[in-house]
Amino acid sequence: MTINISNLQKSSEEIKEEMFSLMQELFPICRSITGNGVRKTLERIKKDIPLSKFEIPTGTQVFDWIIPKEWNIVDAYVSDLSGKKIIDFQKSNLHVVNYSIPIKKQISLNELKKHIFSNPEKPNYIPYVTSYYNETWGFCLEHNELIKMKDKKYDVIIESKLEDGFLTYGEFFIKGESENEILISTYICHPSMCNDNLSGVVVATALAKYLKNLKLKYSIRFLFIPETIGAISWLYLNQNKIKNIKHGLVLTCLGDSGHFTYKKSRRGDAEIDETVVKILKESKKKFEVVEFFPWGSDERQFCSPGFNLPVGSLIRTMYDKFPEYHTSGDNLDFMNKNSLKESFEKYFLIISELEKNFGIKKIHVNEKREKIRSDKESYFLTTNPKCEPQLGKYNVYKNFGGQYEESQKERKLAIFWILNYSDGVHSLEDIARKSKLDLDLIKKISSLLESKKLILRN
Repeated sequence: MTINISNLQKSSEEIKEEMFSLMQELFPICRSITGNGVRKTLERIKKDIPLSKFEIPTGTQVFDWIIPKEWNIVDAYVSDLSGKKIIDFQKSNLHVVNYSIPIKKQISLNELKKHIFSNPEKPNYIPYVTSYYNETWGFCLEHNELIKMKDKKYDVIIESKLEDGFLTYGEFFIKGESENEILISTYICHPSMCNDNLSGVVVATALAKYLKNLKLKYSIRFLFIPETIGAISWLYLNQNKIKNIKHGLVLTCLGDSGHFTYKKSRRGDAEIDETVVKILKESKKKFEVVEFFPWGSDERQFCSPGFNLPVGSLIRTMYDKFPEYHTSGDNLDFMNKNSLKESFEKYFLIISELEKNFGIKKIHVNEKREKIRSDKESYFLTTNPKCEPQLGKYNVYKNFGGQYEESQKERKLAIFWILNYSDGVHSLEDIARKSKLDLDLIKKISSLLESKKLILRN
């Protein structure tokens, strides 16, 4: 049976409304990489598809990482001495640094400002900031509101718990005629942001809902996981299933009004790469294709050198290329329902094309070195080939996630490039060319990583 949109029991217009309605329900929930917000989100998705829930205890080792304590929050606010709330978690769960520890005290404005994050370049948006692996506390505020704070003292309240618990994720498996799998992965940890990433969640849910009733040649595995730590955990626990994954896509940023962008797999010439590009070309609409780069979302874990799975990511506007990214501006008003519909249709067409080509042998040329390895060049091997290392514990960049100083950007990018391509095949010179970063910076950062025993000379 050839699957296509006509196989569906409902029209794309109806599915569009279902996806946006689900997004509206999920938007208010305060999610994180662990906690009741994740469970509540999965329970809602379970109404549409028979999702299986998995929980991994705090302290479990997963490659170089350890499952953190579970975080839950009830309330948080900052009020002036008259009792007026200046910052209020109940109005936006982005107002609190995600994973903040509990606090209840009165402090000076100067001291409070050390714990407030704002973005002068986006003065009307609340920024999204996390502190998963550094026990501290903080608030986020529109910069225009921050500069209005003049009182000498404020009451600070965060009612949260950080304690032993679980990391929770959801999985739905559609058994096809073959053991060969298509992996569809999306992340559920972001609080109250729509494009990043409720758009990925609702499109993945709709795909699962309408594919589960069709006869398929491929099996399809849907993952609803916390970003990074969730992908790492799943890969660690399911290494025996990796061989079955023949194609994969990571879903995020699918609801904005921009054109489609496809980020290739690390292989670059996998069937999934060719298939997505073919579908985009046939649309006769503007699109962009970018080569793999070792940061972004969970494709970087699936494409780590120890796995190198054929997993790409079809999105609309690239994550950090829209002003609303990681801010309160990424809300329901920012969403374009027709973009959600078109994103659903594109993913459905991709799966249809893979189904049509099932069993057709395709020969792909792996990347080959065009020159003889020279002793003058430097080659390294990562000590963590399966998923990236937990960099926070090595003190190589800041503990706060969600934003970082522009001066640190190239340093951070160099770290990711070197770790992902220290595979004994790519020299530092190769990495500099691929990344378009200065060779001196690549050499400097490689020396740092070597001193931390994150890479070894080969």
